[in-house]
Amino acid sequence: MTQNEVLDEFRSAGALLEGHFILSSGLHSPVFLQKMFVFQDPVRTERVCKALAEKIRQAYGPVDYVVSPAVGGIVPGYETARHLGCKAIFVERENGVFVLRRGFTIPEGARIVMVEDIVTTGLSSRECLAALREHPGEILGAACLIDRSGGKADLGAPLVSLVQLDIPAYPADQLPPDLAALPATKPGSRNLRT
Repeated sequence: MTQNEVLDEFRSAGALLEGHFILSSGLHSPVFLQKMFVFQDPVRTERVCKALAEKIRQAYGPVDYVVSPAVGGIVPGYETARHLGCKAIFVERENGVFVLRRGFTIPEGARIVMVEDIVTTGLSSRECLAALREHPGEILGAACLIDRSGGKADLGAPLVSLVQLDIPAYPADQLPPDLAALPATKPGSRNLRT
């Protein structure tokens, strides 16, 4: 699947939004990728996650576990793992820190790939990878559907993506005038109470 084909999936789903958005990172952007509009369609989700699984297989070889950060990474993590023929588990926040819960474990020697939906600054990915380093197993790297950092996000591990974009994101005190003039919305999931 080409970058344009992946972006067409987002466009067709109405998931490529323009306006003034506060991202999960706290940065502001004129573009938001509402991936849940993609994930509400199982057929569309299967297409993009199958393509991500193929890219993961090429980059990392066999995988035993896909681990994703909750909430946004659960659907693409599961669907990507299905195409890799491996287990899918996730980390979630406990006292503000990502941990494996629900009885999830990673056995010694397991080959692990962290799968995200969208990477902007890489904060959630870094936090997820830090949680995984507390367990046995070999972290092969990370993967995401869209890297909106333009390849600049440092995860502390290799990252493969289906799409690499350089979408601007600004701190709240450095907004361009045209963006500052629009009302901001915060559609992400980082501060959900669980």
